[in-house]
Amino acid sequence: MNVVISKDKFALGKAAAKKGAEKIREAIKEKGYANVILATGASQFEMLEALLQEEGIDWSVIKFFHLDEYVGLPITHPASFRKYLWERFISKLPVPPAAFFPVNGTAANLDEELARLEKAITENPIDVAFVGIGENGHLAFNDPPADFETERSYLVIELEEKCRKQQLGEGWFPTFDDVPKFAISMSVKQCMKAKCIINSVPDQRKAEAVKMALEGPVTNMCAASMLQKHADCHTFLDEFSASLLSK
Repeated sequence: MNVVISKDKFALGKAAAKKGAEKIREAIKEKGYANVILATGASQFEMLEALLQEEGIDWSVIKFFHLDEYVGLPITHPASFRKYLWERFISKLPVPPAAFFPVNGTAANLDEELARLEKAITENPIDVAFVGIGENGHLAFNDPPADFETERSYLVIELEEKCRKQQLGEGWFPTFDDVPKFAISMSVKQCMKAKCIINSVPDQRKAEAVKMALEGPVTNMCAASMLQKHADCHTFLDEFSASLLSK
C-alpha cells in the first residue's frame, strides 16, 4: 500500500484526486472508457471538489457507481448519499457521464435492488474506486464484524452504534434516533475487485481507525484492514489522521 501524508485535508484531497484522475485517464486511454466508484461523507468533500477540476478527462465515457445508501431514507433527505453525489459531483460535470448507478435505499423490493446493482457492477468491472475509512474501521458500510466471505456485490447491513454516532457527529442528522439502523452497502470483496483504490482519510477522529487499518492485523473487526492486501491501493492522510501511526 502506498501512503501519502499531506499537511491538511485540502492538500490531501488534491493529492488523492490527482492520483485518481491519473488512473482514470490510463483506463480511458487503454479501453476507451472507465468505470469508477465514488465515496461519500464528510471525508470526501475536498477530494471530490479537486477531482472536478482535473483536466483531460472525458467524463462522457465514464460510468459511476457508489458505495452505500441508507435503507428507507428518501433522496430528498440531506443525508442521502444519492443526493450528495448528484449535488456535489454528477450535476457539476461539464458533460453527462455515460451512466450513474445510484443505490436506491427506498426501493420497494430491496432484494430486487441488490440484484440490479450486482448485475450492473458485474457487467462493468471497476477501474478506480474512491473510498474512505469510518471511525470504526468500516469500508463502505461494512461495520464490524464485516463479512469477508460473501460473494455478493451489495448487502443490507445493520449499522453499529459507533457508526451511527459518527453520522450524527458529522451533522447529517438532528438526533441519534434519526440515524437509520440499516443501509445497503457494497461488500468488501466487491470493493477489493477494483483495479485501483484511492483511499482518502482526513481528520484526527479517524486516527485510531487508520492505525488499525494500516498497521493492525487483517481482521473483519476492521474491514478497511483488507486494503493491506490490495495490489494497487493508495492511501491519502493528513497530519491528524496519520498522528498515531508508528511507521
